[in-house]
Amino acid sequence: MKAHAPQEQAVSVAARVAQIPHLSMDGLWALWDEHFDKRPNHHHRTWLESRLAYKIQEHAFGGLKGATRRKLEEIGESGLLPTRLRRDADRLLPGSVLTRTFDDIEHHVLVRGMRDFEYNGKRFSSLTAIAKAISGSSCSGPLFFGLKTRKKAR
Repeated sequence: MKAHAPQEQAVSVAARVAQIPHLSMDGLWALWDEHFDKRPNHHHRTWLESRLAYKIQEHAFGGLKGATRRKLEEIGESGLLPTRLRRDADRLLPGSVLTRTFDDIEHHVLVRGMRDFEYNGKRFSSLTAIAKAISGSSCSGPLFFGLKTRKKAR
């Protein structure tokens, strides 16, 4: 029976997380108070739900390692991906949305899969083709969307 305990725990955690969007605001705040010492200054429901979902999973399965947390904070502060991740730019996860402001217009690209992108309702096989459609000139798509940085001349 104990061999199934981790799987059962995962199902239980998944069920608890799945219930979060169905809670009333009072229920959401009650759950918040169970997991956090202090309430945030805002009441953005989606933000609250995402933090609660993470906290429930963290409690059940453990949190991020300190080094991983620091690296994510660094990426969040600088906006720059580590070199290793920039090389893997065409391994973007399906469902990711890339955003770029160009000529005061915000452009959004949905990553549908490997070499499969959607922009303005049209499918593209490369970010470079989308960058050209947006800018009107040839340029690197990964560079245009901030997934790569220019190499400095020596």
